[in-house]
Amino acid sequence: MEKVRFTFADENGEDEFFVLEETRINGNGYILVTDSEEDDAECLILKETGNQGEGESVYEIVEDETELLAVSKVFEELLEDVNIEM
Repeated sequence: MEKVRFTFADENGEDEFFVLEETRINGNGYILVTDSEEDDAECLILKETGNQGEGESVYEIVEDETELLAVSKVFEELLEDVNIEM
């Protein structure tokens, strides 16, 4: 599992997440990340919102419930043994 470092938008900190899966839906990039490799870990769905250049992408947490539900179902299909609870 790939581990990626994220820098907060205000540049006052950073965190690392494991990338479980990534997909594109209607031209938008999404990644499913978790803070732990354990079975019952917390996860986030992040949406690519732009590119700062030099190969670095910008992501935001998906908070819209309709979008979150739709994207989580896609990730559940891609990762057959994963159940995403809201």
